[in-house]
Amino acid sequence: MNLSESARAVFAVLAAAGTATRPQLAAGAGLSKPTVSSAVAELEAAELAAHSGTVSGGTGRSAAVYGLGPAAGAVLAVDLGPTHTRVRGCALDGTLLAEGTGSRAAAADTVRKALDALPVGAPLRAIVVAVGDVIAQDEEGAGMHPATAKAGPAFDAMAVALPPDVPVHLENNVNCAALAELHDGAARGRQTFGYLRIGVGIGLGIVIGGQVLRGANGAAGEVARLPYPWDEGREPRQEALEERIGSRSLLHRAAQAWQDTDGPCPGTAERLFALAEEGHATAGTVVGRHAADVGRLAAAVAAVLDPGLIVLGGGTGTYPQLVPGVRAELARLSWPTEVVSSTVGDSGTVAGASRFAVERGIQTVTGGTSVKH
Repeated sequence: MNLSESARAVFAVLAAAGTATRPQLAAGAGLSKPTVSSAVAELEAAELAAHSGTVSGGTGRSAAVYGLGPAAGAVLAVDLGPTHTRVRGCALDGTLLAEGTGSRAAAADTVRKALDALPVGAPLRAIVVAVGDVIAQDEEGAGMHPATAKAGPAFDAMAVALPPDVPVHLENNVNCAALAELHDGAARGRQTFGYLRIGVGIGLGIVIGGQVLRGANGAAGEVARLPYPWDEGREPRQEALEERIGSRSLLHRAAQAWQDTDGPCPGTAERLFALAEEGHATAGTVVGRHAADVGRLAAAVAAVLDPGLIVLGGGTGTYPQLVPGVRAELARLSWPTEVVSSTVGDSGTVAGASRFAVERGIQTVTGGTSVKH
C-alpha cells in the first residue's frame, strides 16, 4: 500500500499491540509525537486505524485509544493435517474471527466455510497453509508448493477454495507447532528449544533465539532423513528412521509382542498407551521400547543443537508415559536436556500458522515492516 514510512511503522506497532494510545505508538515505533499524530491521521483516512475509546492517565487527562480499522483486513491459516483440516481466520492483531475443522478429504469445504464467516468487506491480506512436507522454493524464495507427493495432492485439492488474488505462503507443520509452543505452550519463556513431533511421521521444529530455523533448503529439522540403520552390513535407507519410530511401526511391534493371554491387541496408539497406563505388562514393554527409540532420536538432536529443552508432541509424542523413558535414554547418551510434553494439543499447528499469517498480513499492508509478536 502507498503509505508513508512513519505510517507503516505505526501500523506495525498497532497491529502487534491490538490497541494503543499515541504515546504508546510513539514509544513502540521510536517516533516523535507529532510524527505519530500525522501517521495516525494517515492510517485513519485509509481506514487502517480507528479511534476505539479513551483511557484516563495518572494526571487525570484522557488519551485517545486506537485499534485496527475495517480496511486492515484479515488473514487465513490452514493446517492441512494427515487426517483433519483445521482453519482459522484472524484479524491482523491476532483476534480470532472464524474457525473450522473437517476431514482432510473435505479440506476445500472447510476452507470455504471459514472464508464465508470472515467479516464482509474485510480484505484478505495473506494465507498460510501448514503442510507435512518440505516447501519447494521459487526463484524469489517464497514457499509455493509442497516439495514431494506427501502433501502435494492434498494441497492442490484444497487450493481450489483459496481466493486467486491473495498471497499464499506455505509453512512446514512442525515449524508452526514449534511457534505455538514458543508463545502459548510448554516452551514459553524459552528462546531456544527443539519441538520433536512423533506420530505417523517424525519431525523437528528448531527455535533459536526466538526464531524458527528453516535451513538453506527449508528442510531444517527433517530428522526422518537421519541415516538409519547405520552399522556393519546394513546400509541406511531414505526415511527408514521415520519408518522405525512412526506410529504404524509401533503398532506393528505391539502386534508381534502380543500374547494370547494379553487380551485383544490394541489397534490404535491411544489404546496401547491406555493399557500401558493401566499396568498391562506387554503394553508397558512396547511403550518402554518406543520411549527408548525416541530418547535416542532426542540424543541426536541434543548432540547437534544442545537446545536445553525438547518438547515432545505429535500423535504419540504427547503421551506423558513416554517422558520418563525418553529422559532416561537421553541422559544415558548425552548431556542434561530438559524433556517435557507438549501443551498446545491438536490446535498447535493452526495456532502457529495463524501467527505466521498475521506476520505476513502485516507485511502485506506495510510493504515489509513488521513487529515481532
